Amino acid sequence: MSQTILVLGATGYVGARLVRRLLADGRRVRCLVRTPEKLQAYAWRDHPNLEVRRGDLEDRESIAEALRDVDAAYYLVHSMIAAGSDYATQDRRLAMNFVAEVNRSGCRKVCYLGGLGETHKDLSLHLRSRREVADILRSGEAAVTEFRAAMIIGSGSASFEILRYLVERLPLMITPIWVQTETQPIAIRDVLRYLHQWLDTPAAAGRTLDIGGTDVMSYRDMIHVMARHLGVHRRIVIPVPVLSPKLSSYWIGYVTPVSPAIARPLAEGLRNRTVCRSDDATRLMPGPLWGVEEAIEAAVGRERTGDVETRWSTAGAMPGDPDWAGGTTLRDRRTVSIKAPADVVFDVVETVGGDSGYWGAGFLWRLRGWMDSVVGGPGLRRNRRDPEELSFGEAVDFWRVTAYEPGRRLRLRAEMKLPGIGELEFTLDPKEAGEAPVTELTLEARFRPTGLTGLAYWYGVLPLHEIVFPLMTRGIRREAESRYRERLSFSSARAA
Repeated sequence: MSQTILVLGATGYVGARLVRRLLADGRRVRCLVRTPEKLQAYAWRDHPNLEVRRGDLEDRESIAEALRDVDAAYYLVHSMIAAGSDYATQDRRLAMNFVAEVNRSGCRKVCYLGGLGETHKDLSLHLRSRREVADILRSGEAAVTEFRAAMIIGSGSASFEILRYLVERLPLMITPIWVQTETQPIAIRDVLRYLHQWLDTPAAAGRTLDIGGTDVMSYRDMIHVMARHLGVHRRIVIPVPVLSPKLSSYWIGYVTPVSPAIARPLAEGLRNRTVCRSDDATRLMPGPLWGVEEAIEAAVGRERTGDVETRWSTAGAMPGDPDWAGGTTLRDRRTVSIKAPADVVFDVVETVGGDSGYWGAGFLWRLRGWMDSVVGGPGLRRNRRDPEELSFGEAVDFWRVTAYEPGRRLRLRAEMKLPGIGELEFTLDPKEAGEAPVTELTLEARFRPTGLTGLAYWYGVLPLHEIVFPLMTRGIRREAESRYRERLSFSSARAA
């Protein structure tokens, strides 16, 4: 148990869940991540057996340092979210960097999570890219085990959220004819079990292993299973041969939290039959497997309770912060005094977005979200990991958390389609006011426009700020002061 395990992709959907399980098993884990701050959201971040190194697979020196004294490595890196349409090129480059450094290290075991699919010339670009990465990894000196999975069913996964939102919002669906293609989904818990057991299964070294759950069914059948567990009427599904992946991706981007850039490769993959071709994985690593019913029931339950361990939207590179001190930066600042301590005010502030909304002017926010989704942006459809707490790097509607200091500051960077770069920042400043605590809350919108279009956009929305921002600050003040009064009442009741 003294061996060090390297996990690449530890801030991703699968990687973060795997790290927790490895640590719980007593393993020593090292993570190489671009943005270590993203890991602050997880309870295991300060585990004594965890070593976090800041680095990037673009930098071979940081890869070499991360591989030092490592016995085995998990390669859970996919660039689809971060690199957009050029993800295949980036995945190829990163894999080649990794192999070059593995060959110079003492690491002789590598595990890769690839995509399940029949091997023929019509394989989608997404699955071809996964296969290419696997081939690059196998070209090195380490023994590479490739697990190939189809759709992973779990709360917070991109595929699951696409399916859930489509079923939840569309009583009738016009779908590509590929919706009748057979697939063998797998629950996230079973993916993690296989990845975990790999460490203690020498016979799996150098093998390609198909993994799937107990059920083989069409995507149309999965739609009906999802409808049943969501408690909605059976959906009408009409497959048509003329609906292209591009058109499908735009529709998915409009209805679900997943952008067209992510939806398109997933939609293209529907045309490939994704069913396990052998049972080698279950023979080498036996254990219980869930079917589609059990996996969807568990995922829906976690979504409803807000108990979502990781989400697909947290993966990917963080945007670089602009230099707000120079250039043309437009600002709108509002300040309000709140009769409550800073920790209570911050608790309210970090419920922004999602189901909690923006403390008023809901129609205007929904309109802005709709406009963004029409032009391919995320809109107001990206769910939060937790309804009460945020974390660095988390996606909230069309925002990304780029600064998170509890009790002090929350900064959101706009990921909506804009002619410029925008941020919304909440800053808390505790004040001395006798015995009663007072917190000064400052809400500042910043925008760096791109050309005349950007300037026109800013001055066009400025009148709406006069409606939206006062409602936000008053709403936060009202809720924070109410929470503080409840705290005082509870303390008084306990003292009595």
